[in-house]
Amino acid sequence: MRTGKEYLESLKDGRTVLLDGDVVDDVTVHPAFARVARTMAELFDLAADPANGMQAHSDDIGGTANRVFMAPRTAGELTERRRAIEVWAKHTHGWVGRSPDHVGTFFAAFGTHPEVFRTETHDFSENIANYYKRILSENLYVSYAIIPPQVSRATTASGWEGDFLQVGVVRETDEGIIVRGSQMLATGGAIADEVFVTCIKPLGPDDVDFAVSFALPAATEGLKFYCRRPYAPAATSEFDYPLTTRYDEPDALVVFDDVLVPWERVFVDRDVDTLRRQFFDTGAHALGNWQAQIRFMTKLKFIAAVARKVTQVNGTDKIPGVQEKLGELAALVSGVESGVLAAEYTAEADGAGVMIPGKRALYGAMGLQFETYPRIISILRDLVGGGVLQLPSSVADLKSDVTRGDMEHYVQSPGVPSEERVKLFKLAWDIVGSEFAGRHQQYEMFYAGAPFVVKGAYTFRNFGYEGVVEELDEFLSQYGVSGRKEH
Repeated sequence: MRTGKEYLESLKDGRTVLLDGDVVDDVTVHPAFARVARTMAELFDLAADPANGMQAHSDDIGGTANRVFMAPRTAGELTERRRAIEVWAKHTHGWVGRSPDHVGTFFAAFGTHPEVFRTETHDFSENIANYYKRILSENLYVSYAIIPPQVSRATTASGWEGDFLQVGVVRETDEGIIVRGSQMLATGGAIADEVFVTCIKPLGPDDVDFAVSFALPAATEGLKFYCRRPYAPAATSEFDYPLTTRYDEPDALVVFDDVLVPWERVFVDRDVDTLRRQFFDTGAHALGNWQAQIRFMTKLKFIAAVARKVTQVNGTDKIPGVQEKLGELAALVSGVESGVLAAEYTAEADGAGVMIPGKRALYGAMGLQFETYPRIISILRDLVGGGVLQLPSSVADLKSDVTRGDMEHYVQSPGVPSEERVKLFKLAWDIVGSEFAGRHQQYEMFYAGAPFVVKGAYTFRNFGYEGVVEELDEFLSQYGVSGRKEH
């Protein structure tokens, strides 16, 4: 169980992270990455402390491992896994969307279903099993880039003009495959140990060169991370931007300049069918998204707490209309929590003995995420009103002899000192109005893909319409134009 200090030291490996036209020398000290890297280090320290209940014996490696990386094989292990995930989620209050347990969860399912990675042309079953064991043994933080660049959303990579815009295989050698191109949205990639690269978007027969799956160290030669504009450096202080300063995960476009992927790191090689099966025949998609819903649930509870406290400070919590808003907020949060717990309760062991959360409950909650998060933010926005606009320009106004007196006199509430009121409303602004807030709204709305995909592909297909329609047909068969039929 490595410590946070060991994790931070491992990031000083010469990786190529690009920002504002330059290469970042050291992500552990650069203002765009240093604070969120320390947040990740804190997660590893939490796991390393036995008092937090995150450690357990793993038969897969014959030693101690982090529960969040282990495949659950009993109902009890699934519950313990959820509690371990909650330890990390509560530490970040759900604001780190791609903490190490996210991709680690996918590999827990991959690694326990090696047969999926064994085909007539390639046998990568040992590769995937070994990589899963590496995550367990080394407590690895793996990011992923699984979405093609948005060159054209109307076609797939084979129909694009240009030389390997999406990452694909240009040739193979005795040492491995040579890949070229890009893949997007490697959240956390700049501060992860390794990056897992594949494609979750359905590909056609002509896209075979792009049907790959592999993992590489972040410092691999020819591998580059082009990061979006960071928000943390512009945050004036932790007091003014308490979320931005701590949890601004870097999103990155990953570019491959003829990168060698050694054979032992290849999981799928130019195989469209196996590319899809890795997510859905292993249970990885359900298990990984259950982790994400646990994190989402934790975040919504945090936002609900902010909303409740705002109404207490403003003295509006006795107004019926405000109570209705808080009630709606409570219902939305409870709905997500119910989906998490129902998926756990209805989980079943698959063919490999891995407990897979109930898909009806899981994808039911996911199907509403596109609407749930904006509505929750809208309620908080309504409750804070102009209070988030009429705030001191920065914490300096609360310290300066020139401004402190007026701030203490005019920006306060009954029984609530100026500093406490401003602190709360600064936090609320970082949830509803800052650039960090805008990024999170976009992230949560499209977290699992476009809404028509989530609802149409996942929620619809896993509801179990066949069973309920069969029951309906049985009811309809009981009567006709002549009245009730006797059976």
